[in-house]
Amino acid sequence: MTIDVVTFGCRLNSYESEVMKREAEAAGLKNAILINTCAVTNEAVRQARQAVRKAKRDNPDAKVIVTGCAAQTETDTFSEMDEVDLVLGNTEKLERKSYADVAAFGISETEKVRVNDIMSVEETAGHLIDGLTGRARAFVQVQNGCDHRCTFCIIPYGRGNSRSVPMGVVIDQIKRLVDNGYNEIVLTGVDITSYGADLPGEPKLGTLTAKILKMVPDFKRLRLSSIDSIEADEDLMQVITDDHRLMPHFHLSLQAGDDMILKRMKRRHLRADTIKFCEDVRKMRPDVVFGADIIAGFPTETEEMFLNSLKIVDECGLTHLHVFPFSPRPGTPAARMPQLPRNIVKERGARLREKGAQVLAQHLAMEVGKVRPVLIEKEGLGRTEQFTQVELAGGTAGDIVETRIIGHTGRHLLGEALSKAA
Repeated sequence: MTIDVVTFGCRLNSYESEVMKREAEAAGLKNAILINTCAVTNEAVRQARQAVRKAKRDNPDAKVIVTGCAAQTETDTFSEMDEVDLVLGNTEKLERKSYADVAAFGISETEKVRVNDIMSVEETAGHLIDGLTGRARAFVQVQNGCDHRCTFCIIPYGRGNSRSVPMGVVIDQIKRLVDNGYNEIVLTGVDITSYGADLPGEPKLGTLTAKILKMVPDFKRLRLSSIDSIEADEDLMQVITDDHRLMPHFHLSLQAGDDMILKRMKRRHLRADTIKFCEDVRKMRPDVVFGADIIAGFPTETEEMFLNSLKIVDECGLTHLHVFPFSPRPGTPAARMPQLPRNIVKERGARLREKGAQVLAQHLAMEVGKVRPVLIEKEGLGRTEQFTQVELAGGTAGDIVETRIIGHTGRHLLGEALSKAA
């Protein structure tokens, strides 16, 4: 056994796991399991602890190194586990020296924790990678951290303040990935619509997106990870209109559909802002599909307030819902607010998921009979430009295949490959 990486959470973690593995291997580390954790919910932390125990149980001689957001925010939780050999912070996990020291000198009990103050980090290094192991699309980090302090969110304390990767570094990384055969790349970060505020000239995400598409003309598909629609700049809206290489799927950091709850969450938008954004984008790109994160059972949420979150699914025409039953995170203001009974939180989460299944089924039914270019992710499965999953035979991972949609399962489309796209 050399190095295994177990990744939880977001696309940014997936990108960073690739960097971690490369740096650990280059440092000469062997027989180690790196667990890159997520802190977004209590359940995410529980799953990480479970993975730690399983890793040590299955590989008793391997070094178990825990890092990621949960390691940054709940250092003691992991350092006190007997199964854990080393805890690294979110900055330290990307540094070759962290692994070189372990490879050369081992791990002493006094050095078990190497987690520094994430708020003191002022830059985000643009690590160049050749691809992501086992993935048909590549992720490129353009930003890290967050300057906002939503009352439910622990992530800024795991990632630090917002900082951006310079445009030239991002473009060099994308050129490298395209040269290595990637047809689709996802721009990722913690709050990518805040991109550029810390860079000279303060370029926006739209500036970066337009520059990428101009500087890499043979690039086929560019996708954005979760965006905060209230921060969408004019240049980004223009790119959405003008360049169809920017995929017509936008995942919104919505969180709620009720104005009072949005204020108590300390969000910067109201329900009307999100509805208008979706209407504006749909006029520019009629084929667009929206996804969204929605929290069910936020503290003080009444039934009427919850119904506004249900209603906004139809008002925005949302298709892909990520539903999160509210999870109080220690250290956040929302954890100190009056909590709803857990049975109500779970019940509202179930109702939102049921609504999500309904709107997804409607979308799938409307796709039947259309021809879509599908990126093959693995044997038998791919995704349309709208990020809808398609089951189909044939094709090699990474190929874009013209596909006729012949049916659906209620969760996936069923496709018939016609030809490989140019």
